[in-house]
Amino acid sequence: MTARAGIASIATEFTRQVGIEVPLICGAMYPCSNPELVAAASEAGAIGVVQPISLTYVHGHEYREGLKLIRSLTSRPIGLNALIEQSSRIYRERMEKWIEIALEEGVRFFVTSLGNPKWVVKRVESAGGVVYHDVTERKWAQKAVDGGVHGLIAVNARAGGHAGTKSAETLLDELGDFGLPLICAGGIGGGESFAAALELGYAGAQLGTRFIATTECIASDAYKRAIVSAGADDIVLTERITGVPVAVIRTPFIERMGTTIGPFARRLFRGRRTKHWMRSYYALRSLRQLKKASLDEKADYWQAGKSVSEISSIRPVAEIVRELATAAASR
Repeated sequence: MTARAGIASIATEFTRQVGIEVPLICGAMYPCSNPELVAAASEAGAIGVVQPISLTYVHGHEYREGLKLIRSLTSRPIGLNALIEQSSRIYRERMEKWIEIALEEGVRFFVTSLGNPKWVVKRVESAGGVVYHDVTERKWAQKAVDGGVHGLIAVNARAGGHAGTKSAETLLDELGDFGLPLICAGGIGGGESFAAALELGYAGAQLGTRFIATTECIASDAYKRAIVSAGADDIVLTERITGVPVAVIRTPFIERMGTTIGPFARRLFRGRRTKHWMRSYYALRSLRQLKKASLDEKADYWQAGKSVSEISSIRPVAEIVRELATAAASR
């Protein structure tokens, strides 16, 4: 594979597994992962990851045709995000179909989260692909490793969306003895933090917030300006979106809504028989809220991580990838 013009190639176990030049993932985001953004990240030498619900529900593409659209914009590797929590048989069947179609369309990198990835690993390995799993602590990593994953995405306390609770350094210490490539997810918005993550021992980094504030992302200008204007102290955690803490930019809307759920809802989330129903209910509600908020200039509900502290402008994806690669290669 030829190197992208002006892009410093950085070899890690992750880049070798996936076949890319820069160990950067443009993380799957609901609803911000539009096809043009995914393709731009891959074309720049990183790897863009498709979020299936964003592709179909938000951006209105028939699933296979959406993948073909991305393929028409780049011939470079792309990935697929598979949320695999056992919420319903219908959803499991839909995810199985999405994975099959992705494999048929040449996707060989998969990011799983929330459930046991064993069945995904079995299917993807048979096609020559690799599976990485999102984790926030060792107990979830152990289950993923037992399921045969090829790498772990360590989501730390500085991430946007469903952030973890631990620092990047702590997660590296906790997960390093598994012997798998580790991806740092959270708090990376520029070259300095990307280079620092690689120096710590991570095999790559996953960025979300930084890629929202790009020309290729179709999030509203208000959302992008909010990211550019915010500082790390403006990021707060709210349970009111999905029932578990989500990192968002503090706005008047968030302050009015509050950041904690009530005791009754909390009890239902902890119940063995009720937790899946509650997660499904909150997830469906949040899908509607997020879709409206991300595209509406008048909205003021935006997910973001503490990497906002490094983001000062809205720029093309290729410029960002080049900047981060150059910073890492020069250290």
